[in-house]
Formats: sequence, C-alpha cells, structure tokens
Amino acid sequence: MSAPLDLRLAAFGEGLTKRYRSRVVLDGVDIELGTGVTGLLGPNGAGKTTLLRILATVLTPDQGQLHLFGRDPSRVDDRHEVRRHLGYQPQEPGFFQGFTVRAFLDYVAILKELVDGDLRRGEVRRVLGLVGLEDRADDKIRKLSGGMRRRVAVAQALLGDPRLVLFDEPTAGLDPEERLRFRAVASEVGSRHAVVLSTHQTDDVAALCDQVVVLLEGRVAFRGSPAELTARAEGRVWTAEQSAEDALVTWRDGTGRHRQLGTPPRGAELVPPTLEDGYLLLLHRARRAS
Repeated sequence: MSAPLDLRLAAFGEGLTKRYRSRVVLDGVDIELGTGVTGLLGPNGAGKTTLLRILATVLTPDQGQLHLFGRDPSRVDDRHEVRRHLGYQPQEPGFFQGFTVRAFLDYVAILKELVDGDLRRGEVRRVLGLVGLEDRADDKIRKLSGGMRRRVAVAQALLGDPRLVLFDEPTAGLDPEERLRFRAVASEVGSRHAVVLSTHQTDDVAALCDQVVVLLEGRVAFRGSPAELTARAEGRVWTAEQSAEDALVTWRDGTGRHRQLGTPPRGAELVPPTLEDGYLLLLHRARRAS
C-alpha cells in the first residue's frame, strides 16, 4: 500500500539534470517548495520552462531525485496520485478553439476527475470568477483576445484547488488591471498552497513572492528572499544629469535624469535599489565571471 501524500512539502528535488542531445538545459538544480509563492527568474534559455515541466511531471529528469508530496513521480501510480494535486499553466497553452470558455473548463475539470456534475459546474463558476471571465463564459475561445486566453489558461490551472500550482509567464499579454487581478489570486492561493511563478516581470516577483530562485545557464545562481536579491544592488544605483560611460545599465527616466547601475562615481546621488536592479547586477556578475 502506498504511503499517504505529504501535503506539507509540495516538492523536493536534488541534482535535477536535463539534457536535450548534447545541450545541458538543467545542471544539478536543487529545489524545495512549501506553502508560499516562489518566483522563478532567468533570461531566455536559462531552463525555467524545463524545470516547470519536470515539476508538472511532463518531463522526467535525466539525473537527480524529485519527490512531489513525498511521492516519486517516476513511478506510474505515484505520478497519477501526484497529478490530482497539481495545477499547471504552460507558457504556450493549447485550446480547443471551437469550445466556449465554460465548455473548455468543464472538459479540463472532467480530466481532473471532478465527476460530480453539480460540484464540477460550481468549480467552473468559481475559477471563472477568480479570473474575471464570468461574462465571457459562453464565448468561443477563438474569439477571445490573447490576454483573455491567458486568463482561461490560469483558470484551468486552478480547477480543483490544487496544492501545487505552476504558472509559466502567466501575466504575459495582460493589461495592468488583469495583472493586479492575477496577483490577488496568486497571493491568496499561495497563502494556503505552493505556487511557482516563472516570469520576466520582476515587479510581479517583488509584489508576490516569498522566495526567489534565479536560474542562469541551467544552474541556480541565487536563492533567497526578494529583499535579499534587492539588497545586492544597495549602493550601486544612482541618478545623474548625464549617463556614465562605465555604467552597466543606464536609461533616461521620466524626470529627464539618467538612472544608472554599476559602480557610482564619487559624490553620486544614490537611490534605493529595486529587485530588478539586484537581478540585473546578478546577471552581469555571472556573465562576467563565466
């Protein structure tokens, strides 16, 4: 008889490695996920989507050990049991274009074994309300905007109140109001369950996440709190009337002054760093070291 699921620790992975032919996409990644929201940052090609697909049991690592809720997803019975507690929104979700939003969510709910009709319809209504699509429930998916389709993808990931929810670029294409709605939903789910948010939006990570993991070339370059990542740029951000030639990054802000990241000159007007500043500085140092 299988051991019961350990719902306190959603995921624990050691040495997770994945190769595509000769290319190493993940290289010995360790990860631990409990209740809360974890932000997954990294440039394109860093391995973020591959890691999410492994956590979603879509891919199997070539090396390393992964346990989800205390179970080994490489075993068929364990994998089936784990998937009952998973929600996954892929970066490029697939839809049946001729389905209405309601019909598509109902179909996914059946796949998630929500077989009782009344309970299933109630759950579909719940997730429609979470993403603000109640008034578009009977529209065909092919008629929706890109942002609305993204919201449908988020809704299907939330069906059944899963204990581990994986979001891959969930706010891409969303307008500011829709992004704020997503933050509210993700923070509420993260107060009870484990949520992983893979994104390029550093302001979403700063607003939502308890933990940040930065992947660079398939390896973990940073693991800690948003405040700790932000603190890496303390004393390294300043503004001036002119851009400095040796600044790592510089741009002209809305006030007409140049905001700059790097080694400030003597007497520079320092400003508080953001999480994005800490992330950019980490990228630069890692690339310089390699």
